[in-house]
Amino acid sequence: MDIKPNILDYSLVEIEHIVKDMGQPAFRAKQIFKWLHTGVTSFKDMNNISQHMRQELDGRFIIGGVEILQKLVSKNDGTAKYLFLLRDGNIIESVVMPYSYGNTQCLSTQVGCRMGCRFCASTREGLVRNLTPGEMLSQVFTANKDVLDKEDRDRGIKNIVLMGSGEPLDNYDNVIKFIHLIHDPMGMNISYRNITLSTCGLVPNIIKLAHEDMPITLSLSLHAPNDELRRKIMPIGSKYSVHDIIDASRYYFKETGRRVTFEYALMEGVNDGEKEAFELSKLLGDFDCHVNVIPVNPIEDGMYRKGSRESVERFISILRRSGINVTKRRELGSDINGACGQLKRSYLKSKPIT
Repeated sequence: MDIKPNILDYSLVEIEHIVKDMGQPAFRAKQIFKWLHTGVTSFKDMNNISQHMRQELDGRFIIGGVEILQKLVSKNDGTAKYLFLLRDGNIIESVVMPYSYGNTQCLSTQVGCRMGCRFCASTREGLVRNLTPGEMLSQVFTANKDVLDKEDRDRGIKNIVLMGSGEPLDNYDNVIKFIHLIHDPMGMNISYRNITLSTCGLVPNIIKLAHEDMPITLSLSLHAPNDELRRKIMPIGSKYSVHDIIDASRYYFKETGRRVTFEYALMEGVNDGEKEAFELSKLLGDFDCHVNVIPVNPIEDGMYRKGSRESVERFISILRRSGINVTKRRELGSDINGACGQLKRSYLKSKPIT
């Protein structure tokens, strides 16, 4: 395996140090950084930099770290799901979802996940390793180039959702660096307000995130209105109580001014009854938040199933009557293994990588 470092892992300041060590003027760092964040995959493409410098960079670094292994496009809604192959042979997933206001990309932040949520395919094999900032960037740059190559107009990636495989707050430092890099005005310049981070509720890191001075949207995977039920479907519930998570969310809202979203996956006969709806309404009733109801996407060998349309609408109606802002998430990519980890698992079963 190529052990050269990925230059996408480096900030502008870090590239300035590299350039200085090469005996080059400081302005070269900005040129290199700008090239990298246009999505180039070869130093040869940096045509305003000397050939000697490009060769030296090529000898020391790689660009990217991911390549498209497989791509599926939904016939229903145009959602595109990518399997990306990493340099070490691991596989991750990413999804591009088309909306009227632009494309949203859902990224992976880890290879696998150690949170153990019962309804999630990406946690089945546990955590393999964290992704680096450059590997996260490379997911965006690779998908963005693919989208723009296929479309007649500029409908590139406009929004980022850290909600793919992995727990973002379990890879805290790399995720924070990625957010700074994707937000950089000399790069893709994606607004903090166009970035959403989803967590199952690592309370200390939610508090830490509130102090980062980056007003991104925080999305909490709640999925249960009480501790007893949450522990059954989400092992993290044994470490942090529902009230701990709500308190941390309130703190995030107070510090950032950004309204928190609570994700609630409805599982038939588990958490989708009127009792749970009223309990959730009471829990969140005085909190200026948003609830995103998600009919669960069944996974292979999974024990949870999607309820009827009537049960979903009844759950939503109870929340709305309690004054809670609630929406039902669009079900995208159901014909292409849209849920996290499903496409990877089916690929590995049919074509194991050795």
